[in-house]
Amino acid sequence: MLDASRCDGDALDVETACAQLEVREEHFREALADLVALGLLVNRPGRGFVAVSPDEATTRVLLPLESELRTRRARVEEVRRRLVSFSPVFDASLLARENRRQIETIDNLPDVRAAIAELSAKAGREILTAQPGGGRREDVLVEAAPRDYDTLDRGVVMRILYQHTARSSRGTQSYVEQVTRRGAQVRTLDDQFMRFLVFDRECAVFANPADPNGAVVVRNPFVVAFMVETYERLWLTAEPFEADGDAQPEIMDDLKDAIVRLLTAGMTDAAVARRLGMSVRTCRRHVAEIMTSLDAESRFQAGYLLALQEQPK
Repeated sequence: MLDASRCDGDALDVETACAQLEVREEHFREALADLVALGLLVNRPGRGFVAVSPDEATTRVLLPLESELRTRRARVEEVRRRLVSFSPVFDASLLARENRRQIETIDNLPDVRAAIAELSAKAGREILTAQPGGGRREDVLVEAAPRDYDTLDRGVVMRILYQHTARSSRGTQSYVEQVTRRGAQVRTLDDQFMRFLVFDRECAVFANPADPNGAVVVRNPFVVAFMVETYERLWLTAEPFEADGDAQPEIMDDLKDAIVRLLTAGMTDAAVARRLGMSVRTCRRHVAEIMTSLDAESRFQAGYLLALQEQPK
């Protein structure tokens, strides 16, 4: 055992201790440091190193560690509480970012065209197009035709909806002739419908009612599915567009029926023309022809006579 009588105050005769214990000095110093660290040896002023019982050492050494551990645990819980408090803010921000990604508003025509061009280039399966308003403007067709030709040549299925009045547009007829040769399907309806496009049933672009030069891009799957269902219903009631330069008789009958129906509902010539995608002058010409063929003296009478003709005999 180590003889405490050979210790002078805080000093220790290391050489004598090593000789007594028959150990090398470096091993002695390592063991001494470990015992002091564990609290099993305490350097008492005037007495040197004194052995301490393990129970007393346990209390002396572990109490500070346990206190520190409790402090750290409290700190951990405090940090956890503060971090969790940010979760609602982060989740709301994440939801807002997701909503912005799913619904994007574009407020100018060049960016709308750029977005449509990009989505068309990325489409791999199908594009559904609904274009009301009668014949399409020449500048729109010039911009759209090369893109649509390329899309069709890549094997993408394309269906296009117009209003019946588009059949009287030479430019639209020429465009329809070119795209149908490449596999597109084109149909027309008598009444107005929403302007929109659907790409691969994953993304849709529709006109912004509040901004004639803007559009809204939607990627929400539920909204896109609803738009696809709407398109399919319109498609079932539409008539095939044969680009032969002449409107089919039944198409003209549908158009005239729509004119009379809207006029008898109280709409003005301008409102009817706008809804059916024709000029006011053309609308009035059709109204005159309808009243003459029915020998009607008023538009209301023309509507009544048409209704009588449609009743089953």
